[in-house]
Amino acid sequence: MSRTTAALDASFPGDWEELVITAVLGTERRTPAGAGRGPEAAAALLDAAAAATVRRRAGLRPAPAAERPEPAPEDPRPALPAAAARRLAMLLADRPGAAGGGRRGTAPDLMELLPQWLAAANARGYAPPPAVLPALLGAARGRTDLRPAALRFAGPRALWLARLNPDWRFALRSAPGGGTSVTAGRDPEGTRRLWQEGLFAERVALLTALRSRDPAAARELLAGTWATERAEDRLMFLDSLRSGLGPDDEPFLERALADRSRNVRATAAELLSALPASALAGRMAVRAGACVAVDRTRETPTLVVEAPHECDADMERDGVVAKAPAGRGERSWWFGQLAESAPLGTWSRRLGGRTPGEIVALPVADDWRSELHAAWCRAAVRQRDAAWSRALLGPPSAPEAGGPGAVSLAERAKLLGTLDPAERAEWVAGFIETHGLSEAFQLLGVCAVPWAAPLGRAVVDALNIARDAGSYPWSFSGVMGLAERCLDPSEAGRLDALLAVPDEPEDASPGAGGYWSEAFQRLVTTLRLRAAMLAELSPPAP
Repeated sequence: MSRTTAALDASFPGDWEELVITAVLGTERRTPAGAGRGPEAAAALLDAAAAATVRRRAGLRPAPAAERPEPAPEDPRPALPAAAARRLAMLLADRPGAAGGGRRGTAPDLMELLPQWLAAANARGYAPPPAVLPALLGAARGRTDLRPAALRFAGPRALWLARLNPDWRFALRSAPGGGTSVTAGRDPEGTRRLWQEGLFAERVALLTALRSRDPAAARELLAGTWATERAEDRLMFLDSLRSGLGPDDEPFLERALADRSRNVRATAAELLSALPASALAGRMAVRAGACVAVDRTRETPTLVVEAPHECDADMERDGVVAKAPAGRGERSWWFGQLAESAPLGTWSRRLGGRTPGEIVALPVADDWRSELHAAWCRAAVRQRDAAWSRALLGPPSAPEAGGPGAVSLAERAKLLGTLDPAERAEWVAGFIETHGLSEAFQLLGVCAVPWAAPLGRAVVDALNIARDAGSYPWSFSGVMGLAERCLDPSEAGRLDALLAVPDEPEDASPGAGGYWSEAFQRLVTTLRLRAAMLAELSPPAP
């Protein structure tokens, strides 16, 4: 120890706060005790700080050792094949924006392939390597759409890790069998206590998990505390009844129609209208039926609409919102709510036994067609009625299918969701062949993956036509991205002829040919990568 430090040690015995204040003010303004001014003061301060640091560390009492965590549970599923494990590590290492810039080139977007990889691994029942679990949980934390598949694949060890790291606590709320859901239906006392004392997110997770296993028990749990819940909480809890909705839920939902909250009443009414045999559906059928009739005095039978002139208290109790949004007429607003809540079977009986297709084909007087058909669309989606969905969709080659028409493209996308995957793909393929890709993006989003062969061929042919026409390639970037994820990997061989840079027409966008070639190369590369991923996950032949 230097002479200066010894002097400081005698007069400045380890007062750490004093040292900090002196250092902040500077030795020119505050000289350490026992040291002269000038450069010697700064050196003395540093020596004193070093000595005090040693004393502070040496004088720290060791804390009691933390309790060691229980060992991670065993995962009984078969181990992931080595090649698939390497592929998973590669997918998890990819990060959005890692390549920089806006032009992607021919490299596949690996993060967008992760959901498909997880779905395939879960279908085959594999367990992940323990070393990738932190990265897998990190990816699930950043993307909520990944969570169900990622947590199912991660298995019981992910829950063990989540209890040790607050950043991964979402897994305890989201994973099947994790956290709050572990007691649902298995430990009645634990379920009751958690429902009464848990945080809001825990209670929602508990109710959702219990509803999937025992709908009646979940409903009874909710009914027991319904009167004391906050309005916003009642709304969220009520929404959980969509899963497993059935006739047994009607008495509870009927009571909810008298709720203090307008939003709760509206949700209860919506759920009841999805039960065609419910009393509310019957009441709505009478009201809506009184508004629509067939005028047979005209040359062609025509539907005429007489919207309600008032919204009475009974209508409001049944979920009809009295105040119309800005820009909507009150009568059309009330009529739309009545028509969408009436069972679709009502209309065949009301309109002379006609089929859904015959009813939709009837002309509608006085510009009520759009309002009436939009209400029927909402009813078909709510009631999952495929016959009415087909009627409202119409043939995909019809001119109005690609334009505004009575049924918008957004409504058509929802109607397609009620059809089986093969019929859905066939309709969208026909739409693309007639109307092209410019309006098909939201329709493609509801089709099952991988796309059926007719749909895949329709998309590729339409992209090829757009390329040969010299169209602006960036207009089709969304469809091209969907094709990378949704085309059947076996289609890659058909695309080799599209990889060359095409001759650009005189009116083509500058550089469009190069961009199209790049996009098709990326598409082919991605399809072959997806094929390799599936092969790596397939068990070796005996």
